[in-house]
Amino acid sequence: MNEFGVIAFAALGGALPALTWLWFWLREDSAHPEPRQLIALAFLAGMLTVAITIPIQKFAATLIVGTTYIFIAWSFIEEILKYLIARFTILWRKDVDEPIDMVMYMITLALGFAAVENTLFLLSPLAGDGFMNTLLTGNLRFIGATLLHVFTSAIVGVFLAISFYKKPRVRNFYAIAGVILAAVLHSSFNFFILNSSDQNLFRIFAVVWVGVVAVLAILEYIKRMR
Repeated sequence: MNEFGVIAFAALGGALPALTWLWFWLREDSAHPEPRQLIALAFLAGMLTVAITIPIQKFAATLIVGTTYIFIAWSFIEEILKYLIARFTILWRKDVDEPIDMVMYMITLALGFAAVENTLFLLSPLAGDGFMNTLLTGNLRFIGATLLHVFTSAIVGVFLAISFYKKPRVRNFYAIAGVILAAVLHSSFNFFILNSSDQNLFRIFAVVWVGVVAVLAILEYIKRMR
């Protein structure tokens, strides 16, 4: 496979799972759909976040000793940056006028982030012509890592949604609490992935699935907030 083919296949493999999840989540807000241009902007903002995140993570890795601590730091960096980028590009806009919008845009941005991250993960095995390894990697990231980004960003969105009608100081407190909780859960996922055998991977992914189901249940409450 030539260089262009490798990049094109990795981009497709990275974007397709993210776009599939995006289609699924947008159906949850089909009663009051968001402007398509803002959805696209949020997705692109998530993609841009990766370019900002990687150099910061590399710098952090030079300051921290120990793989576990590095991954904890990286988790916090990702969750903080996803929230900050969402806040400064999307969440301040007048079209964000319902509590559920907070969740939808945080998830959309997370999926843009996951699309680029997936592509970068897929490029490595593809470059070595490991097609089956790439296929397996793509499947695992589809059910695991992509959904993890959705889950953690949805948590931040839920905190923002619950505080939607509260005073600014209270909303800021909820935002900080949501980001910290998301980062802790992200770190925990990475820790168990690093220290678990292959046989336990799907159990770890199953926990994330349970978390997503819980988010879906909470969304039904958020939809009724006025």
